[in-house]
This record gives sequence, C-alpha cells and structure tokens, in this order.
Amino acid sequence: MFFRPIRLGGRKRSAARWLLQSLGVAVLVLAAWFGGLLWYADRIPAAPAHGEEATDAIVVLTGGSGRLSEGLRLLAEGRGKRLFVSGVYRGIDVDALLQLARRKPDDVECCITVGYAADNTAGNARETAEWVRADGHRSLRLVTANYHLPRSLLEFRRALPDIRIVPHPVFPEAFRRDCWWCWRNSLLLVASEFHKYLAALAGLSSPGAVRG
Repeated sequence: MFFRPIRLGGRKRSAARWLLQSLGVAVLVLAAWFGGLLWYADRIPAAPAHGEEATDAIVVLTGGSGRLSEGLRLLAEGRGKRLFVSGVYRGIDVDALLQLARRKPDDVECCITVGYAADNTAGNARETAEWVRADGHRSLRLVTANYHLPRSLLEFRRALPDIRIVPHPVFPEAFRRDCWWCWRNSLLLVASEFHKYLAALAGLSSPGAVRG
C-alpha cells in the first residue's frame, strides 16, 4: 500500500497570500479613515462666518459652554427676531436660562422659546423643524460649538431642506482647533465627532443618544 506525501507548501503559500491581502485591506481602511478624519477636521470652522447677516430666528443647541450667551447676544443685537433653545433639560425655564447666562431679562425674555424634546443632535433638528414651521420662519442662525457644527448642519439641512441656515460657531476654550492632533482631548473629540458624523450620514442617529 502506497501513501502520498502531504505537501504543505501550497497551504503555506495560500495562508501567506491571505495574510497579505488582509493586511492590504486593513491598510486601505486605515488610510481611508485617517483621510476622512483630516477632511472632517478641516471642515471645523476656525473663525466666525456671516457675522453681520440677519436671519428670522436664532437657534442655540445646548450642551456646551458659551452657546447660550452667544445666542442671547445675537438676539439683543437684532440678528434674529426669535431665539429657540433646543435640548433643554426639563424643569429649566427661560428665567433660569437667563440666570445661567448671567443676563438680565430686559426685553428679550418674550422672544425666547425653550424646547425640551431633544436629547441629541438629530433630535435638535427635528424639534427645531417643528418650531420653525409652526412660526413660519424662512431662515435661521445655528449656534453651536465649532467642532459640533459640521454634524449639526448635516442634520439640520436634512430636517429643514427649504430653510436658509447660517452657521454660527462658538469656540470653546477647552477645544484647540489649531494643531488639534497635538492635544489628546482635542484629538479624541475630533475623532468622536467624525464617527458621529459618519453615523448621521448613514442615517443611524439614535433618538435616545446622549446629548451633543
């Protein structure tokens, strides 16, 4: 009885070929992710835009420092007729918001509406869309952190395709736009926002997600 020898060379070559192909795919995926991250970071505003342009309404997305005070300043300067604050925790009214922002009511309290329904950016867009259509506004200024603005614009333009949206970035001190890759917290923040942007682009935004 004769036994044929087992040849391992072919199997080894197949395994090596599979390993190289897998490595090549991994490199391509990593390169695409890194390129996308740089593209997203480049879309983060470095300076205010359309600073003098007036809109029907001003919309502030809660979740970061400086947003509300900037929205109140814009309202006081007449950059919009109404101010809508989206994503406010229940139990906080306009008076409490003004106290948090250290602003006197003066004559702006009557022009502020607070939304309680949203708990993430997609929810902000849906909540704002209902308010905008109910009030008949045709344009709005969107106030949020600069790193959050690209994703916010994506969600808002999807929810309000017929409304003119003017982006208005706020610049948190904790986020370093210049040389963001040099600072761990800024790097992690850009990466997190990029991943959320991809999820929003794919329509995977969850209504129950965490704010901002």
